[in-house]
Amino acid sequence: MTVSTPERTVHRAVLPVVMLALATVVSAVASLNVAIPSIARATHAGQTQLSWIIDAYALVFASLLLLGGAIGDRYGRRRALLAGLTVFAAGSAAAMAVDDAAWLIAMRGVLGVGAALVMPATLSTITATFPAERRTRAVGAWAGVAGASAVVGLLVSGTLLEFWSWRSVFVLNVVLAVAAVAATLAVIPESADPDAPRLDVPGALITVVGLGVGVYSVIEAPTEGWTSARTLGGLAVAVVVLAGFVAWEARRPNPLFDPRLFRVPAFAAGMLSITLQFFAFFGFVFIVLQYLQLVKGDRPIVAAVSLLPMAAAMMPAARGAAPRLAAKLGPRPVVTAGLLLAACGLFVLSTLDEGSSYWPLLGGLLPLGAGMGLAMTPATAAITEALPTSEQGVGSAMNDLARELGGALGIAVLGSVLQSAYRADVTGPARESLGAAVRLGPQVAAQARQAFADGMGAALLCASVALAVAAVAVAALLRGARTS
Repeated sequence: MTVSTPERTVHRAVLPVVMLALATVVSAVASLNVAIPSIARATHAGQTQLSWIIDAYALVFASLLLLGGAIGDRYGRRRALLAGLTVFAAGSAAAMAVDDAAWLIAMRGVLGVGAALVMPATLSTITATFPAERRTRAVGAWAGVAGASAVVGLLVSGTLLEFWSWRSVFVLNVVLAVAAVAATLAVIPESADPDAPRLDVPGALITVVGLGVGVYSVIEAPTEGWTSARTLGGLAVAVVVLAGFVAWEARRPNPLFDPRLFRVPAFAAGMLSITLQFFAFFGFVFIVLQYLQLVKGDRPIVAAVSLLPMAAAMMPAARGAAPRLAAKLGPRPVVTAGLLLAACGLFVLSTLDEGSSYWPLLGGLLPLGAGMGLAMTPATAAITEALPTSEQGVGSAMNDLARELGGALGIAVLGSVLQSAYRADVTGPARESLGAAVRLGPQVAAQARQAFADGMGAALLCASVALAVAAVAVAALLRGARTS
């Protein structure tokens, strides 16, 4: 790799540009959440379709991340950034023109294709560019931006919705992507592994099928029934297909990812931690923004601002406290404490009801944000440090896969828990969604709001338990990790 500017200058310039590209695709996972009530009114989408509008992006994103990371390693991370940002911008521009829920779901899937090229290239560019002594702090900055940009995206989207329609959220995507393309062309050096093996396209397609069938079955379960043949059959097919993927990869001399990596305790712990953190995080964001707008009656900007304390707690914990504590104590106590702190935050949030003030919400947001910030950085470092520099695209993609797969499953599973509890408490047309219920008169709307709040409590309690279990498992996996 040839660099025309001094190494120190390149490093200072690379980090903010990579952060911009990262924020562009990560903010899109959550930014549309604040527009869900507006989309429901404009497209007449039901709760299941609303879940798909959000989850189509995360699902395609997660399914193609390993292939996206391998493409960056083989053909160049800078090229992968540029190609991904271009697809992302084109998909966003097309989404502005649609007025049908099904087409909106399809366009969100196109955005996911672009994001799958961008996100692994951001982290692998950092690990390939920064020397080892500066890499941990740079990865900490990456982890902080990866978490907090989702909330910042909500704030910007909420502001746009005060003046324009939900289509303005896609305008924001286009603007950010174009700016990131220009900055990438100006600053980012090319890096690649010319000896990288051939791309494992069949393996990538198997993951798309397995994850797609599984998430589809979970999202449709409240409508079809959790014990229906369609739901159970779909989940069984997903398990079989994904088991086939593991078997396929284990036999290949140059796999898309080596399943034997999970024998490395630190790698397995990092993957488990990141997956369940973002399972809880994106599921929470999907649910709570509907609660704030449809149950509490907040405007989009007020709902988005209400979540800012979470980002304010997350960023300093991820970039400052977590690297220092991990260097001093080792990753085990830091990741475990972070997961338990986040679990406590979600437990507090599960107690919210229709009449709750802002203070219980704040009391849950602060430990949730700080806990995620503490747990993210050492978990991310454990994943990337398990692979050599030549395979950092795949290592980065594994980290990103954990995030996006966790997010997709969180939206699907927690959204389904909410929807199942909600549908059990209401009847008639109100069962379609809370957005539909509020148009059916004050009495129906009041009953539906209470049902939604009860369902939200059940979903967030599930998320809290998941993080507590993850904390115990991670502590066991990291038992032998460095402690001094």
